[in-house]
Amino acid sequence: MRILVTGGAGFIGSALCRHLVAERGDDVLNFDKLTYAANLASLAEIETAPNYRFVRGDVADAAAVGEAIAAFQPDAVMHLAAETHVDRSIDSARPFIDTNVLGVFTLLEAVRAYLRRASPAVAERFRFLNVSTDEVFGALGAEGQFDEATPYRPSSPYSASKAAGDHLARAWATTYGLPVLVANCSNNYGPYQFPEKLIPLTLLCALEGRPIPVYGEGENVRDWLYVEDHARALATILTRGDVGETYLIGGQAERTNLDVVGLICDLVDELSPRQGGGSRRELIGFVADRPGHDLRYAVDCSKLQRELGWRPQVTFEEGLRRTVAWYLAREDWWRPIRERYAGERLGQTPGGRASIRETAP
Repeated sequence: MRILVTGGAGFIGSALCRHLVAERGDDVLNFDKLTYAANLASLAEIETAPNYRFVRGDVADAAAVGEAIAAFQPDAVMHLAAETHVDRSIDSARPFIDTNVLGVFTLLEAVRAYLRRASPAVAERFRFLNVSTDEVFGALGAEGQFDEATPYRPSSPYSASKAAGDHLARAWATTYGLPVLVANCSNNYGPYQFPEKLIPLTLLCALEGRPIPVYGEGENVRDWLYVEDHARALATILTRGDVGETYLIGGQAERTNLDVVGLICDLVDELSPRQGGGSRRELIGFVADRPGHDLRYAVDCSKLQRELGWRPQVTFEEGLRRTVAWYLAREDWWRPIRERYAGERLGQTPGGRASIRETAP
């Protein structure tokens, strides 16, 4: 299968490219702008594979997108290119609108033009998978889960931009007959994640002996999905899912942020003990919460399990251990990033405070 992956040098995109190229044997074109969180080093193991190629380009650039699609002649587009960090969207929403909204529009129009010229056989087998997030649904209370019928209630500029992209994809399917599928996933973690997100940021702060910031009281709950399980799910949805359908992908691993941070500290202590002893939990402190921070997400992925047979293979405990071990072994990957982004606080409203205000138990 010939698959154009947008954002294939990002965290989830690179995991997907590695899965498609090395495990499935698909012919993959990685189309990526190479913004701050992208890293071609994440693709080192497949960069010389005969069934992989890379093109640098912006999904909001109609000429570049059209040229890539026309030259590659894909059977499918898997759209992952996105600005993804909520804190950055609070600081500056425009890049999120440009990529997450205009980028989806540009891709959909390019695909529509491509399919108008394609043979009936190509048009019949073509698929467009829009990869999105559970954050479009807003916050849950203490009970319940998101499912495919949950109304959209985005809380941040990031989640609003992703919601807009989902709506565009579905509208182009209804109006123009594009063969669209949508996937909404829970929080991803694993190797190769840019260290602005909770798990790699905590891990590197713990390893370096720096203060570990926890937003609010650390009571926010997320459902954690190992990135390689997510890559398998996306490939399954693309090849076996029904056109027009939405599938939710979750790791079935709800944890509070404070619990996650504590587990990371314990694993770093076990795998790389501090000189002189002591627990990295001593580094944990609470900071002012970010605006609009949703309290809880939880994903019901029973439709994906029931209809397509996918299930997460990696438990949270095993996935977190693998992740910590990987970062400890791959300083060559994260050190250059750490030198240009040391984990400074982002996403504060004017007058917000980022200082550690108390120590966690």
